[in-house]
Amino acid sequence: MRKNAKFLLGGAAGFVVLVACTLAVTLAVSLPGREVSTDVEEPKTSDEILTELRSLMRREDVAIDAYIITSVDAHQSEYISTGDQRIHYVSGFSGSAGTVVITADEALLWTDSRYHIQAEDQLYESWTLKKAGNVGVETYQDWLTHNLATGSVVGIDPKLIDSSSYLALSMYLSAAGYTLKSVDKNLVDLVWTDKEPPHYEEIIALPYEFSGRRISEKLADVRREMTVLGVQSHIVTALDDIAWLLNLRGLDIPYNPVFFAYVILTSDKVRLYVLEPSRITPNIREHFQEEGVEDEIEVFDYDLTKAGLADIVANTNGQILMYKTSQDIYETVPAARRVERTSPIVLLKVVKNQIEANGMRQANIRDGAAVIQYLCWLSRNIDTEVVTELSGARKLAEFRAKQEYFRGLSFEAISAVGSNAAMAHYSPTEETAAVIDKSKIYLLDSGGQYFDGTTDTTRTVHFGVPSDFEKEAFTRVLKGFISMGSAKFPNRAPFSFFDAMARRALWDVGLNYGHGTGHGIGAYLNVHEYPPLISSGNGEPGMIENMFTSNEPGFYKEGEFGIRIEDVVQAIPAPELKGNFDNVGALQFYHITMVPIQTSLIKTDLLTPQEIDWLNEYHERVLTNTDPVLESLGDDDAREWLREQTKPIVHDHCSV
Repeated sequence: MRKNAKFLLGGAAGFVVLVACTLAVTLAVSLPGREVSTDVEEPKTSDEILTELRSLMRREDVAIDAYIITSVDAHQSEYISTGDQRIHYVSGFSGSAGTVVITADEALLWTDSRYHIQAEDQLYESWTLKKAGNVGVETYQDWLTHNLATGSVVGIDPKLIDSSSYLALSMYLSAAGYTLKSVDKNLVDLVWTDKEPPHYEEIIALPYEFSGRRISEKLADVRREMTVLGVQSHIVTALDDIAWLLNLRGLDIPYNPVFFAYVILTSDKVRLYVLEPSRITPNIREHFQEEGVEDEIEVFDYDLTKAGLADIVANTNGQILMYKTSQDIYETVPAARRVERTSPIVLLKVVKNQIEANGMRQANIRDGAAVIQYLCWLSRNIDTEVVTELSGARKLAEFRAKQEYFRGLSFEAISAVGSNAAMAHYSPTEETAAVIDKSKIYLLDSGGQYFDGTTDTTRTVHFGVPSDFEKEAFTRVLKGFISMGSAKFPNRAPFSFFDAMARRALWDVGLNYGHGTGHGIGAYLNVHEYPPLISSGNGEPGMIENMFTSNEPGFYKEGEFGIRIEDVVQAIPAPELKGNFDNVGALQFYHITMVPIQTSLIKTDLLTPQEIDWLNEYHERVLTNTDPVLESLGDDDAREWLREQTKPIVHDHCSV
C-alpha cells in the first residue's frame, strides 16, 4: 500500500499538517514512558488512521481545521525514539525530517532532497509528495493560507515545536487571517492504540578518563556564563546537553546515548527530572559524589518538570534562561522572566577538551580498522558469497563490536549499492536489501559509539570496472573533499565558506548535491551535534579550535548510483602563516578518520600534484595508525589489503 502516491512540488520543513473532520475517540494519551495497552490488535490502515485523525479534529473540545505534527520529540531532538515517530505512523515515511498536510480530501508530505526518492517509495497510496527545495516549491505555510478558508484554526501539540518556530508560525498565520492553537493532547497518540510500550535502558556514568571534565567543573563554567547573561536559573531541555553536563549516558533513543530528562539549573542546585527515576541508582549517586555534586543534584519524576519550573517562577525573582524549549515549556514562564539566548552548554560541549579530543582520535583509529576489515572481507568474498546491503552492514557491525570501548552503532548504516546509493539516507531492510555485486558502486556510511568517542565514516567503492562518468564524479567529489580538508582559515571562519570549497569542483561542470557538507559530532554523544553545521548561508559562531565536524561532499544520479566521501575532521592550530589573519589565529583541519580512499575510482588526470600529495600523505597516516590495531587483532589479510589500498599515486599526467 505504499506505491503510486501523487508527486507534487512543495516546500519546507519538519511539520505534518492535518485538516479536519469529526468523530469522538476516547482513548488515553500515550506519553513517553507511560503504560499503554499491550493487547494485540490488527494494525490500522492509512485510511483508517486519517479518518480517525480528521474525526478528532472536528471534536468540540479540539475544534481545529488543521493539525500540525512535527518530526521532533518534546526535546526537539533530530533523531527520535520509536514511540515519537508519528509521521512514520500516519504516512509510512520514516525519514528524520518531514512535513505533512492533510485536508478533508488530501494528505501531503514535505521532505527535503535527502529523502525525495525514499518518500516516493514509502508513502502510502493516499498521500502526495511535495519535494521541498525544488525550484518553484510552495512552503507549507503558503499551502495552508492558499488552501484553507480564511479564519481557519490550525492546531499543534505545543510539546513538539520549539517556541521560536511556534511564534513565527503564529505570526505568519495571523497576518493571513488564521489562528494557531495549542492542542495539549496529541491526536496521533490518541489514534495510535497499538504503539509498543517503551523500554528504557539503564543510565550509566561516564568516568573522568573519558569526559575530561568533572560535573562540578562544568557546572561552574555554565554558572559563570549564566552570571554574564544576567540569569538566575536555566531550564535545559536538549538531551545531549543534559548527558554532557552530568557525565551520564543512556540509550532511550536508538544509536543516541541519551536519556529522557530535563534539568533546571540554579545557582546552587541541579534539579534533574528524569523518566523512570529509579534509573538514578546507587552507582549513579556514587558517581555524583565522586564528581563533587552529591549535595547539589535533586532527582524528580519527568512528569513534574512543569510543576518544578512553576515553583522556580513562584519562589524566585531572577531571569530564567530558555534555549530551544518547546512551546509547552516556554509558556510556563512569564514573558518578563524569560531570557532567550543560546545556552552556554552548547559551545562548552562542542569545543572538546583535550581528553575528549584525544579520545575522538583514538576511537576513529580503532573504528577505521574495523571498516578496513569489512572492506577487505567484502572484496575477498564478493565473488563467492551472496552479500546483501543488510548482511554486509551486519558483518561490519561484528567487526566494530570487537573493538575496545565499543558501545554500539552511532546510526543505522547506510549500506547502499547502485540506485539505492542515489538515496542519500537510504538504509536497507529485509525487503529492500540488494545484493552487492562488482558491476555497481557501493556506498557505505556508518559509525560507532565508543566510551572515548563517536565515529561517522563514508566510503564509496567499486569492485569491478566503473564507468568514465562514475570515475569523474568520484574524482570531483574527492577534489571537494580535499579542498575543504586541506584548507587553512582564520579562527571563527563562517561555516558557509567550507561548503563552497567542497562544491567547487562539482560546480565547475554543473554538478551538485542536495545535503549539507558537514555536521558537528559528539564525544560519545549524538553523531549529529550542532554547531558546527557546514551549509550555505550558515555562519555563526564559526569554526573554533577543537570543534569536530564531518567533511562529506557527494554526488547522486537518481536511478543509477550515489557517491559520498566522509571523514571526521578536527579543527587544530595551523602552522604560522605569512599574514596570520591579523593575529586572530590560523586553523586547519586534521582528518581523524582512518580508512583508505579507493584510488582505482580516481581519474588522476583531474587531480593537481598538490591533491595527489595530500592523498598520499593521508594514506600514509592511515597505514601507520591502523596497521598496529589490525596486527593486534591478528588480521593479516586486512593488513595486506590495507597496504595495497594505500600505495602512493604516482605523479604522471596531472593536467589541472
